[in-house]
Amino acid sequence: MRKIISLLSLMVVIPAYSNEVLSLDDALRATYTACVGIDDALYDLKKMAGINTAITAVGTAAGAGATVVGIVKSGKDAKAEALEAILKEIAEMSKNQSAMTETETATFMSEFNSAYETVLKNEQEAETELQKTVQQSKKLGNWRTGLMATGAATNLAGAIIAGTNRVDGDLDTQITACKNSLSALRTSIMQARINGEDVAEAQSIESACSEFEYVDLSKINTRGKGAMISSGLGAATGLVGTFTSASANSQKVRDDNSDSGKQKEKNLNTASNVLAGASAAASATATVFNATQISAIKKVAEVASKCTGVLK
Repeated sequence: MRKIISLLSLMVVIPAYSNEVLSLDDALRATYTACVGIDDALYDLKKMAGINTAITAVGTAAGAGATVVGIVKSGKDAKAEALEAILKEIAEMSKNQSAMTETETATFMSEFNSAYETVLKNEQEAETELQKTVQQSKKLGNWRTGLMATGAATNLAGAIIAGTNRVDGDLDTQITACKNSLSALRTSIMQARINGEDVAEAQSIESACSEFEYVDLSKINTRGKGAMISSGLGAATGLVGTFTSASANSQKVRDDNSDSGKQKEKNLNTASNVLAGASAAASATATVFNATQISAIKKVAEVASKCTGVLK
């Protein structure tokens, strides 16, 4: 009696279930509608990630260049300071006697010449070298400011692009719909096989598109967020560094030869160099995030391309 009831229950369930199964053609059309076009959206994501990688690479180069220029400038500033000290000593000595002998002047110059591998014989040569060194320092300071401004601008652009270059709700919904349509297609294939229909084409489509079940979209957004944060940090440090560098190289700061004024100039230059290095490091990190985001997008795009290829 129990077996008869079970058999009757099965007979009732099968028709009810079979009414929900799409025909093979309808299931294929649903799969086509849901899955075609995903590769186009992913292509745009990959393209923008590539552009952003190039942009943040420029920011990295600009930050690194600003750091190097800043270090060279520090060397020029040290040289200028040494020349100023020598000229000051010569002036002080000259106050106490009518004129310094050539030997006495050479004695003052020898330490400088040894330190900077140059040959200055008299006060006039030292003055000329000082003016030349100061001009070089100013030019290097302007270069550093310009490079940091470039780094700040590229990092800002990178942060904006990274913030928008992500899997949005529409694409996520479409991929979910594609997965659901594949589930329905599998059921239709099973039913069609029972009905004796040719399921070869449907199976090839299901096989190619089923890899969507294993894609990890979260990596795309996670790496995009990392790039956005890193670029934002690079933009912030680059912007502050630009103002700091411009201030350090301003005529007002450079012309203040008091002890406090000189210390202020040194502090500003040191801060500018540190900020340039920080901006370069942040840009480099953003570049890595962008590059790995491209890799994550490519993995999903390969699945989408393969799926679209069999559908078309």
